Amino acid sequence: MIISWNWLREYVQPAADPAEVARRLTMSGLNHESTEPVGGDFAIDLEVTSNRPDCLGHLGVAREVAALFDVPVKTPDPQPAEDAAARADGLVNVKITAIDLCPLYTARVIRGVRIGPSPKWLVDRLASVGLASVNNVVDCTNFVMLECSQPLHAFDLRLLRGQRIVVRRAAAGEKIEAINHQLCDLDPGMCVIADGERPVAIAGVMGGADSEISDATTDLVLEAAVFAPQSVRSAARKLNLHSPSSFRFERGVDPAGVDWASRRCCELILQTAGGTLASGVELAGEVREPAKPIELRMKRLAEVLGIVVDAERSKAILERLGCSGAKSGDGALTVQAPTWRADLTREIDLIEEVGRVVGYEKVPDTFSVPLVASGRTPTVRVLDQLRQLLTAAGFDEAMTPSLVPARWSEAWSPWTDVQPLRASQPMLGVLEKASQNVGPVEFARRSLVPSLLEARRINEHRGNHDAELFEIAHVYWPHASGLPRQPRLLGLVSLRDFSTIKGLVERVVGQLCPEVQLSVRECDDAWLDSTQACRLELEGELLGWLGRVDGDAAAGFGLRSAPMIVELNIDVLLPRVVPIRRQVPVSSFPAVQRDFNFIVANAVRWSDLESTVRLAGGELVESVTYRETFRDEAKDGPGRKRVLLSVVLRSHAGTLSGAAVEESSKAIREQCQSLHDARLVS
Repeated sequence: MIISWNWLREYVQPAADPAEVARRLTMSGLNHESTEPVGGDFAIDLEVTSNRPDCLGHLGVAREVAALFDVPVKTPDPQPAEDAAARADGLVNVKITAIDLCPLYTARVIRGVRIGPSPKWLVDRLASVGLASVNNVVDCTNFVMLECSQPLHAFDLRLLRGQRIVVRRAAAGEKIEAINHQLCDLDPGMCVIADGERPVAIAGVMGGADSEISDATTDLVLEAAVFAPQSVRSAARKLNLHSPSSFRFERGVDPAGVDWASRRCCELILQTAGGTLASGVELAGEVREPAKPIELRMKRLAEVLGIVVDAERSKAILERLGCSGAKSGDGALTVQAPTWRADLTREIDLIEEVGRVVGYEKVPDTFSVPLVASGRTPTVRVLDQLRQLLTAAGFDEAMTPSLVPARWSEAWSPWTDVQPLRASQPMLGVLEKASQNVGPVEFARRSLVPSLLEARRINEHRGNHDAELFEIAHVYWPHASGLPRQPRLLGLVSLRDFSTIKGLVERVVGQLCPEVQLSVRECDDAWLDSTQACRLELEGELLGWLGRVDGDAAAGFGLRSAPMIVELNIDVLLPRVVPIRRQVPVSSFPAVQRDFNFIVANAVRWSDLESTVRLAGGELVESVTYRETFRDEAKDGPGRKRVLLSVVLRSHAGTLSGAAVEESSKAIREQCQSLHDARLVS
């Protein structure tokens, strides 16, 4: 943000030169980039952080200077003369149909203006901060924006069809020619300012050429509004159309300052372009309620800063910065944060304000601030445990980019078939393309597996054939709301066999969710080898996929051999995690083992058979262990197999009797026969 020294001094008169003012601003958080002489003025370039949009105008910086040098701020009080013979609401009608994108919109009407060059003082003010003069009306809107950081826009009333302004979402296929003559294809959902028939401006970004102020303009509508920062940022990026207005709206404007900016601009237009101002203002939406008062404890301020700042001085500093309603009592100070400081919400924010104005250089180096170590969140604990389990199993963690080329995005996306999100700016220099022509890297990944396969390929080509890799990261699934779902997935790539990887997954799930049984289901994914693939579920909810990549798919990624892959949705695991493992007492009574040799159909899965055995045996079942599978069509018939398993029975109440063991064994035989047509081999 470039500040004119002469312009700044219209609001505040510090007893210091530009160099000292710049130094103090830097020490308080507005970093000084440079100071350049401009005619008889100085252009001071300040770096304004994103949480201080109020300092994107001269008045905001003037408040900072006033607090630092303990001098008053002179804020203009615009009172433009109104024409009682005409009312704004009778000349233009305003309606908002997208209140979430535009909570407040105001319009004032000035008739009989004369468009022409701006007076010298206005041209000089704009030139001092690097802005060229356009005409007297446009220059007034720019002046007020640079004065108070509230963007404004003027429409030619004659060119607004139906004398209507409708703030709405763009419709599919709508276009607009911006005032820079760039033709923009509007996405449905973008916030636009429309008249009775078509869009006339992209809300918060730029006005349209069809309704801009020209030499022929005599009547104009002055817009002053509040637009949702995310909506403005999204539209500006998608259209690659950035402006000083969008820069400010993206960071947030002062909702209570909208009317002041509108009146101020009308006052300047009447001075420089003439005309008459219709009485009143056409308004839609409403100003949000002020934030709750914040209490600042003097004891806490001294604890954090290490210096004592009395209540009176703290009150004076906060009032200079715009805080109001200051009340002292019981060693505390209660204030109302100004509407232009949305970043002031907590006591620590007020402590920071007092500290930076008093001067951080006054905080002693030896003072120790009382701190309490923050605890790790349950999610972080689970992720750490997951990483420990996988690294202990011999896997290395990988980190891959969030954007992938189209071929990878289309290769495998079992979670969703909705088209991936596309970035406006492709990533460059993040992939080794020597052996693969992958194309632009511009799509948000929907799966981690393709990126891990590329990491595997790179390791293979570098001679590291034992690279067993996993990654825990977010993916991006498009959603009807326009905002992507961002689940956290676990991806894994390995050359180990199917049984080993399946056992690893069972171990991981068992460690994290010991009270839930992992279910294995059929998988018909063409990208995976049908003989070594399965779908994983927890309590009927899809957990993920496990299988060996098909040979052709592996070759398409430049791999020398087809690896096993796993992809799990960690968000499905988290609600079922047992954070603190409970101790289970070991029975002091002897165990009894019974072996079962069942003849079942080939389609019967071990996981289903195991679940049935556990359910039928009840509380006496301590463990169920798979032993072996035999196939002999001559003895058992076609499509049949023998599954040998061992069941350990034990009681915590006493030694099992032969009758109890036989009763449990009978229940297991009968249940397996009923559910799986299992015949016990005698």
